[in-house]
Amino acid sequence: MRYLCGYVKIRIRGTSPERFLNLCRYHQILIWGLCPREDSYEMYVTLQGFRRLRPIIRKTHTKVILKKRYGLPFFLHRHRKRKAFLFGALFCMGLLYFYSSYIWDIHFEGNEKWTDQTLLAFLDTKEVSPCMPKKDIDCPQIVKEIRAQYDDIVWVSASIDGSRLKIQIKENEDTFQGVGSSSDRSTENDAEGEGNTQENNASQEKTEAAVQEEEKPTDLIASQDGVITHMITRSGVPVVHVGDSVKKGDLLVSGRVDVLNDAKEVIGYQYQQSDADIFADTQMEYEEEISVFYQEKIYRKREQRHLFYLKLGDFQISLGTVKHPFKKWETYTEEHQIKLGENFYLPAAYGRISVKSYDTKQKKYSKRQLQETLTERFTHFSEELEEKGIQMYENNVRIHVYEKSAVAKGTLYLNQRITEAADTEILTVERNEQDELIGTDYGNTGGT
Repeated sequence: MRYLCGYVKIRIRGTSPERFLNLCRYHQILIWGLCPREDSYEMYVTLQGFRRLRPIIRKTHTKVILKKRYGLPFFLHRHRKRKAFLFGALFCMGLLYFYSSYIWDIHFEGNEKWTDQTLLAFLDTKEVSPCMPKKDIDCPQIVKEIRAQYDDIVWVSASIDGSRLKIQIKENEDTFQGVGSSSDRSTENDAEGEGNTQENNASQEKTEAAVQEEEKPTDLIASQDGVITHMITRSGVPVVHVGDSVKKGDLLVSGRVDVLNDAKEVIGYQYQQSDADIFADTQMEYEEEISVFYQEKIYRKREQRHLFYLKLGDFQISLGTVKHPFKKWETYTEEHQIKLGENFYLPAAYGRISVKSYDTKQKKYSKRQLQETLTERFTHFSEELEEKGIQMYENNVRIHVYEKSAVAKGTLYLNQRITEAADTEILTVERNEQDELIGTDYGNTGGT
């Protein structure tokens, strides 16, 4: 704001500079950057405040020297005769306004399974791509489309930062790609069939079938061997207790509830979906093996090829070549999109493609390197278990180094959820017709 309004740097001399400062404070004239000199003071004052200093200068008998001018008013006055410059500045502001109303870059964060190219190709089918106006960007719809297409993406966030569309993704590591693609095809078929009655009926039947599938009674069985340490049952009939040892496949919670009469006889069954949190102490065998030998790459500094390029939209200018006769090589691509500030991206980029030649030489890891590598891998494996809610309270993993390999192996002692859903067996109660008649007559006699 000071630059827009303009300000100056002044130096004051006189017999009472303190009185000058006090009067500026009394008349609410803003002063900053006050610095004492040998026999004077230097300070900054706004252009509006500088114009109000004349009566204060006359009253305090001080002398004011104008040292330097700053700000837009002085800049415009200095270049007032340069019409081409003024036209260029206005044209530049118009370009900035035009470019700021478009999306020039789509950035993804958190995606590991699905590459940026795959997600960009999918968004392109939904008419979301770079070089499109910001007003056409519907962030909630983009989130909905991505969640519908990829079942293994559990959380999506879309936002506009400057001229960049930023999409943050959280993937589910426990799902498989095939399941998501099958569901995606059915979702697309449902969306395309909104105007067709037969397709709507088919979609409704699928929905009803899904509801019936959800309401299907289920048991909870043990997914692996263990000793139960914690158990909370919300629905169903528990058949085990804390401290019991269970084997894989054993019934933990039954979805079938017995209906008894006054004589404690089973006269029927009620079915429901079992729901419980059951944790148990389990064991897991861990083993990780790596080779003692590895191939080291020795790069040839003189045998390299580089290609520099500049992109302006779809137009590209290249300088150099990447053609080579190398037997073994690696290709590196480095690209930078031109931006103004932090988030204002422009439809221009520059980069370099490098091809490096190398030879390989077999080397051998030291014992310390093998131990550090296996330890790092075990630490990463432990972090993955923790992310899945599995607690490891003890392990006896040891590292063994042999002539050609190194192995980390041992037993992990874990505490984890061991429930797994299974279909409930449907039973029917056989009734004796004679007993039913007797029971009916008895009931009638009692009633009379």
